[in-house]
Amino acid sequence: MSKKKLGLHTLGYVLFLCLFNVGVFAETSIAILDFELSDVTMAPRIPAEIERTASIKAMLEGELKRAGYKIIAIDLKEQHEANSGFGYLFEHNDVAAELGKKAGADYVLVGRLHKPSFLFAYLMGHLVKTDNGGLIENYVVETKGGDKKLTLKAVETFASNMDKNLDNIYTPPPPVRTSR
Repeated sequence: MSKKKLGLHTLGYVLFLCLFNVGVFAETSIAILDFELSDVTMAPRIPAEIERTASIKAMLEGELKRAGYKIIAIDLKEQHEANSGFGYLFEHNDVAAELGKKAGADYVLVGRLHKPSFLFAYLMGHLVKTDNGGLIENYVVETKGGDKKLTLKAVETFASNMDKNLDNIYTPPPPVRTSR
């Protein structure tokens, strides 16, 4: 084979690999719905819990973006229209999947903060494949108290658990060390 033919052959092979890799490493897209608050304590829905619940989606989106996932926004009005009442989307994967599919996401996460006590709460979520409405996994992560740092640690664990069912690319940040 002449050097010119060998060079063209090598160039063709390299182009094939590049095009193949683009398809392999296409971003996985996830739509995350607003988390619901299920507060069954003696003093439900205090402003601090409503604020904490509202912050979970943004924290989770941040962790997943940092890992390389594409986050797809779903219009809040559309989410409210699809939700026939508290817990409806959490219990109806098909409806949640349709929301995510309409927005162009590969997956949709329906989340809830379940607070049975003042001492702890559970971040809960259903990861649903949008093309068929199938439940990929049900996640539950416990968090103690209402401190933002503890909530963030629970969100990091949640993101890590999700990632194990997806692309396995997430690395949680190292623990913050404090000097004594």
